[in-house]
Amino acid sequence: QVRLIESGGGSVQAGDSLRLSCQASGQSFKMYHMGWFRQAPGKEREFVSAISWSGKNTFYADSVKGRFTISRDNDNDTIHLQMTSLKPEDTAVYYCAADSLGMVSLQSTPDFWGQGTQVIVSS
Repeated sequence: QVRLIESGGGSVQAGDSLRLSCQASGQSFKMYHMGWFRQAPGKEREFVSAISWSGKNTFYADSVKGRFTISRDNDNDTIHLQMTSLKPEDTAVYYCAADSLGMVSLQSTPDFWGQGTQVIVSS
């Protein structure tokens, strides 16, 4: 099966850091635009960050700008989300997504989604 395999979630305290990873399985995503979304229970899906296929262009939601960094390691067909200064409001299930046509956003239709990884931040 073609999959995006996420890892790195967990339970941490406010101010801590986590590094999420999303690795391709079944096919390469080196030529795909990639990104991260998150969703808390009972709330709408929220855009977090996006990165172009080349890694040259990145975009962040205002809520995470300056704290989160998206990157990609095409040698290992993996993208990362380095999260620092975590806040309780960052608590959510985080999903990675891949889009062959354009930058990932709430208006795009990703071709593939990861299974999600839980991030819990307590004060």
